[in-house]
Amino acid sequence: MRILAIDSSGLAASAAWMEDDTLLGEFTINYKKTHSQTLLPMMDELTEMLGIDVSTADAVAVSKGPGSFTGLRIGSATAKGIGLALNKPLIEVPTVDALACNLYDTEGLVVPMMDARRSQVYTGIYEFRNHRLTVLMEQTACTTEELADRINHMQEKKAVLLGDGVPVYLDQMKQLLHIDFSVAPAHLNRQRAGAVAWLGMQYLREGKTVPSYAHHPDYLRKPQAEREKEAAGVKVDKISEASERLRPADYGRNDSYE
Repeated sequence: MRILAIDSSGLAASAAWMEDDTLLGEFTINYKKTHSQTLLPMMDELTEMLGIDVSTADAVAVSKGPGSFTGLRIGSATAKGIGLALNKPLIEVPTVDALACNLYDTEGLVVPMMDARRSQVYTGIYEFRNHRLTVLMEQTACTTEELADRINHMQEKKAVLLGDGVPVYLDQMKQLLHIDFSVAPAHLNRQRAGAVAWLGMQYLREGKTVPSYAHHPDYLRKPQAEREKEAAGVKVDKISEASERLRPADYGRNDSYE
């Protein structure tokens, strides 16, 4: 089985091809340019270098969220476009789960931390049991205090932190955590399409796919405009809800976590 994988949920944009248990190639950029500038050219270059016909993909795996609102929309629109054009199913891979897979078979807790802004992180708590990812706390948005409290109550001896939220909140975590912890090295601490492909391949074997038209990003939090309207007691109508979905005008930016 062959999968094309996409991850544009955070600061890095990444694309990968995987066939059965072999990662054929991966292209990741984490430097200055926006996802709308990098994602499609990376996919085209990688596909050409490998000599792969896109139509031979059995499915397209995409990081479904949480993450940057605009980044997720770019990745989702790209995956849906390919899926619809080629009549291929999509594999929806939770962003934080895939990030945890960077540290496959690590002993102790694996704790991804994506900077969600507004003093929050997108996170989850994981461990590997019998060589499989086990979810101890499903991906969610919470404060570092709430996350540290959950970790401290799990009575584990150590944890590994990773993700773009770590440098932002590392000093706080040093104060809050009561267990030994380390930080993943640079080559393992950001989102990678290879991890999305690896987890997506497991989902594909289990039949966990969706039709391309049915895919929507999982933001976990409501967009800022909707939250502000609700706080002001203004009812959000269907038109304003629809406006927060895939909007081409947004695709020039990938830094909005709202």
